[in-house]
Amino acid sequence: MRTLILLLLAVVCLSAQPRGRTPGKFDYYVLSLSWSPDYCATPAGERDRFQCGGARRYDFVVHGLWPQFERGWPQDCAVEPLNLPAALKRDILEIMPSEKLMRHEWRKHGTCSGLTPQQYFESILTTWANVRIPAEFKQLTKTQVEFSPAEIEHRFVAANPGLKANMLSVNCSGRFLREVRVCLDKNLKFRACSAQVERGCSMSKIIVRPVR
Repeated sequence: MRTLILLLLAVVCLSAQPRGRTPGKFDYYVLSLSWSPDYCATPAGERDRFQCGGARRYDFVVHGLWPQFERGWPQDCAVEPLNLPAALKRDILEIMPSEKLMRHEWRKHGTCSGLTPQQYFESILTTWANVRIPAEFKQLTKTQVEFSPAEIEHRFVAANPGLKANMLSVNCSGRFLREVRVCLDKNLKFRACSAQVERGCSMSKIIVRPVR
């Protein structure tokens, strides 16, 4: 009887453990690419002089590289400070132009990767280099245009050999393009997204704000 009670207590304790808080335990990655002009049109973006008010005009930037389950995702897996070599930090700021965002992404998502801070952000650089942004998005500097989500997906597929439509999703904020999410395996190769990630924008046409 005593053994049975101990076994039952062990089961209860295990079931009470938070799901998905073990670093390195996840199924795949999602690379989130934010359309910077959409962020810059918000009140927060209007106050962000670095990303939205400087001489450089950003198009797509990295929002994050997120460990993902087939259903759901882990987050806040460990408490580890973000310390990066100065050169790596400079490189990251070229594609993720916010130190605050870097700290947030490391705390919420990077700690679940099972990587060190340096390894995690080097993975972001590698992924950014391997995912090609379609040229037409770099040329939207004057007027806004409209695309269907499927048209945006098609342009990314055409620009990236090996990428298929079920390996990315287009997300919108109301009528405007917000971000494109690309699914990758743990070796940072393209793979199919789960149904949760595939559910993106339901609009038939979305507006892509011009680069500013």
